[in-house]
Parts: sequence; C-alpha cells; structure tokens
Amino acid sequence: MALHTPAAGPADRDAVTYWQDWAPDPVGAAAGRRWNRVSASMFLDFRQLKELYLETAAATVTAAAAARPDDRVTTQGHVLSAGDLMLTLAVEASIHHLDLVPRLSAAPGPAPTGLAAVRATLDGLLGRPVPLEWSDEHYARAATGRTPLTEAELRALGPDADRLPLFS
Repeated sequence: MALHTPAAGPADRDAVTYWQDWAPDPVGAAAGRRWNRVSASMFLDFRQLKELYLETAAATVTAAAAARPDDRVTTQGHVLSAGDLMLTLAVEASIHHLDLVPRLSAAPGPAPTGLAAVRATLDGLLGRPVPLEWSDEHYARAATGRTPLTEAELRALGPDADRLPLFS
C-alpha cells in the first residue's frame, strides 16, 4: 500500500531512522496476533488463504518493480523514499524469516544480503558497529530481543545493553 501512497513533502525518515519510533507495545502486538488469527480463520480452505497471500505478494512485487527508488512515499505516519521503504521491508522480512527457521528444520535461512541489511540497520540504530564479533544472524536475534544476551555479551556491550532490543 505504501508504494502507492505518494508523499508531497521531504523524507523525514530513512531505512535506519524509520525504526527509531519503535517501542515495545504488548497491547498492539497482541491485537496484531489476534487480527492475524481471526483473518486467517475466515478461510475454510487453506488454499483460499494461500491464493490471497500469493496474489497480494505478487502485487507488492509488481509495485516495488515499478517504483523509482527516489520516489517519496508515506507509511506509518512518516515520509521516506521508496528505496528506503523497500529496505525496511527487507529487514523486517529477514528478521521474521529468522523467526520461522527454527520451526522448519529443512528451510534455508534468510539471504545473506537481507541479513547484511539487518546488520547495517542495527549498527545505524546503535550509532556504531556492534563491538562483538557476532554473526549477522546472531546479531539480528540478539539486538531484536529474540536471543537473550549472555553475561559476557552484556559486559562487552556496556551501557548499550540497556538499549536492546533496538526493535523487535
């Protein structure tokens, strides 16, 4: 939808600063999960839900292919370039892909380019490269609250540990 919501004004966010407004919202998260369950339960046959998802995904890919990276769009109350919007979507998809992989043992992990985008975003939010030699996957999980930090990691991060998760 955002790719078809042009903005007249200048961008007020980029692919990193887009995430700055994130704050834990247990009520909103619970409502989102409920919305997903209720929406999915409306389909008596899973194939109908699958077809709707595939149709929506195809429309999104078409919109992304037609967008110019410098076009300004509106989403979540902010203006950003279409290129930055697509990067935020790639970051979110990569992180949620990580959420699914442990439950799907034969599934491949997220693309290295997606995880590199996650790292760049997290480093941007942190204000510097993370001072630990974490893999992109571990960094994505740790900095988004999916993996608890060890005592050694907490010490190495120092005051920055209190800033985690940077978003989830």
